[in-house]
Amino acid sequence: MEPAQAQGVPMIENKAGSPVAGEFTTVIGSDAVFKGELTFEKGVRVDGRVEGKINTKGHLAVSQGGRLQADVVAASVIVEGDVVGNLVASDRVELRKSAKLQGDVRATKLLVAEGATFIGNCQVGAEASKLAPAAPGTAPANRLTESAAPPRK
Repeated sequence: MEPAQAQGVPMIENKAGSPVAGEFTTVIGSDAVFKGELTFEKGVRVDGRVEGKINTKGHLAVSQGGRLQADVVAASVIVEGDVVGNLVASDRVELRKSAKLQGDVRATKLLVAEGATFIGNCQVGAEASKLAPAAPGTAPANRLTESAAPPRK
């Protein structure tokens, strides 16, 4: 087992299939709350809570204890924690077994592990991540509080 895996750092692979854990140069700690717009170049791991918008050419990981309430545009996104918001990834979105995602996904690749929860819509394929992004502040299409059945009369 590699040291990053032993420490619980989410591992993803780049397009060449190599792990990119070392690219998570910034960590938002479990006791931190960030509100606003977050931009970065390489990678961020969220162990705490982020609310707002995230825009990056790099990688984003939401660890098992992490909470994200934001719309995200990134190269790749790994989710092990809770996310409410829309995810757009030029490469991939990966929902691990502990992930809870409530929002829409657009990505070239989508990986969903058994046990993950995904409530929303998805567009997957080479052209999906190139589509115009959803309007800022747009709520995900499906919410837990919305009823799937029409109202009774």
